[in-house]
Amino acid sequence: MANDEVHQPVNTGRRRFLTATTAVVGAVGAGFAAVPFIKSWNPSARARLAGAPVTADISALQEGQRLILEWRGQPIWIVKRSKAILEALPTLDGHLRDPESNNADQQPAYVLAANRELRSLKPEISVLVGLCTHLGCSPEMAAEIRPEPFDPEWKGGYFCPCHKSKFDMAGRVFQGVPAPTNLVVPPHYYADDNTIVVGVDPQGA
Repeated sequence: MANDEVHQPVNTGRRRFLTATTAVVGAVGAGFAAVPFIKSWNPSARARLAGAPVTADISALQEGQRLILEWRGQPIWIVKRSKAILEALPTLDGHLRDPESNNADQQPAYVLAANRELRSLKPEISVLVGLCTHLGCSPEMAAEIRPEPFDPEWKGGYFCPCHKSKFDMAGRVFQGVPAPTNLVVPPHYYADDNTIVVGVDPQGA
């Protein structure tokens, strides 16, 4: 009869496929939903650009390693310098444009008070804005003491391949290069031995 139900054979293979596909789509959807929630734990992009401080754990940072943060839309380099690098820095003064960091605009006064030659609050930890002071390129880090194509007597530092500017591992600019000033040291302080806060001065500074 016309009103009788028509029973089609069940395609179990297709049913398993649709069930699996639905499960996968559901999992992907949950993943996308989680991303904005996770991002909400961090400062918003607008807040970072406006200058909200950035906090980082540096306990796992090894000698010669660099941790890169973002503050005000700029890369912030946190580098742990080796004993050999620290010993080499004073030998470079005669090759540098501003070895004593007399340009007050390039670092907070409390950083120089802590250690003028190393430009850091802790001798082994360097904190710099990773932008060349010539045209704002981001230099490459060459942290090892070894001859380099751009300097056969290289003692570690930063090299900008765009226009050949060179900086030592304290961010001090070499003579005879396009960059006019040392790399900038941003405001920062240590909340504890392993936690650094970039973007604000320490209390009382």
